Amino acid sequence: MIEDLMSKITSLAKRRGFIFPGSEIYGGIAGFYDYGPLGVELKNNIKKLWWQEMVYKHDEIVGLDSAIITHPKVWEASGHVTAFTDPLIECRSCHKRFRADNLENISDKQKSKMLSKQSLTDKNKEYIKNADKVCPDCGYAINTHVDTPKQFNLLMKTYLGTVEGEKDATYLRGETCQGIYLNYKNVLDSMWKKIPFGIAQIGKAFRNEITPGNFTFRTREFEQMEMQWFIKADLKESEKWFTYWKEERMKWYLSLGFKKENLRFRDHEPEERAHYAKAATDIEYNSPFSWKEFEGIHNRSDWDLSRHSKFSGVDLLYTNNETKDKYIPWIIETSAGADRMTLFALLDAYHEEPENKRVVLKFHPKLAPVKVAVFPLMANKQEIVDKAKSIFDNLKLDFHTMFDDIGNVGKRYRRQDEIGTPWCVTVDYQSLEDDTVTVRDRDNMQQERIKISELPQYFTEKLK
Repeated sequence: MIEDLMSKITSLAKRRGFIFPGSEIYGGIAGFYDYGPLGVELKNNIKKLWWQEMVYKHDEIVGLDSAIITHPKVWEASGHVTAFTDPLIECRSCHKRFRADNLENISDKQKSKMLSKQSLTDKNKEYIKNADKVCPDCGYAINTHVDTPKQFNLLMKTYLGTVEGEKDATYLRGETCQGIYLNYKNVLDSMWKKIPFGIAQIGKAFRNEITPGNFTFRTREFEQMEMQWFIKADLKESEKWFTYWKEERMKWYLSLGFKKENLRFRDHEPEERAHYAKAATDIEYNSPFSWKEFEGIHNRSDWDLSRHSKFSGVDLLYTNNETKDKYIPWIIETSAGADRMTLFALLDAYHEEPENKRVVLKFHPKLAPVKVAVFPLMANKQEIVDKAKSIFDNLKLDFHTMFDDIGNVGKRYRRQDEIGTPWCVTVDYQSLEDDTVTVRDRDNMQQERIKISELPQYFTEKLK
């Protein structure tokens, strides 16, 4: 059932070394996760493929790796200090705070159960009778008509300095794009770029989410893959590039095997757009917890560079050397979450095949954490083991390869299916005679005989 999919993915992710709860031996810490041996491979594959798509494919886009901590005035200029807030309501019973838009409606049955308690005062009874929501932690009534949501800033504060009481307050970055805007002029001057051009960055960001949840979908530490496309200050030009990047980004997800029916665009209505956005569209995934965003495409106009120019006092005008026109560039942004994409890749690849008695992650081969697994048919036959290890050593530098000699071959196949390995190579007695091996395909489970010398070319062709 689809309701069980998240619990199955969470269990598989821990059991098979994809994602672990953060600080688990100390009871965990909400909103933080650690990527295990297979999870880090999957996430690194996603980041590598994104970089190839955005930077290496486009001559006009260059890369950047900016600092996580910036001057505190950066976040005043960006609007985060005053506008980067969530409306939160505090439960009167457990005193925990929750996003007002995430609270569930309270049922008449829940109200009746609360009102049956003799210890309630008349004031508390009246409060419960008029309640419209319920606390997700302790189950107590919440009356949003009485308890007005308060705004809480999502930026994570930190301090610079060595002497207590004399430290300067600043913030961990709430998004990676601000570092790009700070270096716009540096890149322009050092790389001889002309508009239109782009700057891409992959990096950590931090948000003090009050209600992290849905596994790695909403966390307090996460990784973004962002590209800022600087263009002429012109509405028609911005509409052209906004459409172009929407189509390019959707094509990329489809090229990596994401099911078309699980992806869609959702345009933001004017009232829900961020304060800087002339237009905004999300690429959403049909997750078990409803359609959710994992990439945003935004027309940010000249908001960012204008603000940083004003707050820093530095002239960020672009000069067209041919026409001598001067203007603050507009920006089209593509902003994707590496953690969310990793989660959705797991969800999209998950298959149960009762007829084959297996669970299989049908990753696109380019995404798969392990590309090839090598088995010796008999783990107690040294000649077979030696040949298998020789093949493993020959493949491992070009394809992330796993050597597995534990249990029977059937169990080894099932383990590799469950972690999404596209191909399994088995070395048997015939391999000792003619230097051939069986290669088994993960998806259709068919096997073919391949010469050992041809394996590198075989897998290279498959990965194309």
